[in-house]
Amino acid sequence: MLVVHGISLPPGQFGGPHIDELFSGTLNPDEHPYFAEIHQLRVSAHCLIRRDGGLVQYVPFLARAWHAGISCWEGREACNDYSIGIELEGTDELPYTAAQYAVLASLTRTIQARFPAIVAERVVGHCDIAPGRKTDPGSSFDWARYRQETNKLW
Repeated sequence: MLVVHGISLPPGQFGGPHIDELFSGTLNPDEHPYFAEIHQLRVSAHCLIRRDGGLVQYVPFLARAWHAGISCWEGREACNDYSIGIELEGTDELPYTAAQYAVLASLTRTIQARFPAIVAERVVGHCDIAPGRKTDPGSSFDWARYRQETNKLW
C-alpha cells in the first residue's frame, strides 16, 4: 500500500530544514513553540516531496517507516508494517504544486514497478487509514489530477 501524507513545519510554513530534523530526531524544541510539542516524536516517512518537486528519501522502501501511526486499512491494523509513506510538503488547505504532482506520479510508477501489488485501490491518504485522527493530505490534494498523471499505471 502507498500512503500519501501532507506535512509542513512549522504548520503552514514551507522550506527550511525542519521536516528533515523531525524525521532524523534532531528537531530543536526551542526553535518554535510547536516544536516543543512534537520534538520527542519518533516519526519518519519513506520519502518527502518538497514544494519545488525536490525528492528526499529517508527510509529504504523495503524497511519500515513510522508514518502511519495508529492505523487500519480494510480490517488490517498497523499500516506501517506493510505500506510506503510519501510526504508532500503542504497543508490540507493550500493546493499542492504541479512539480509535486509530477514527482509523485513518477515516484508512484517507480514504486509500482518494484511492488506490483500497489494498484490504484491501494493508494490512499493518511486520512483514509486514520480517520478521525488525521486529515492529510487534505481537501487540497487533487486525487483526480494525481490519478490522471499516473494513468499509465491504472
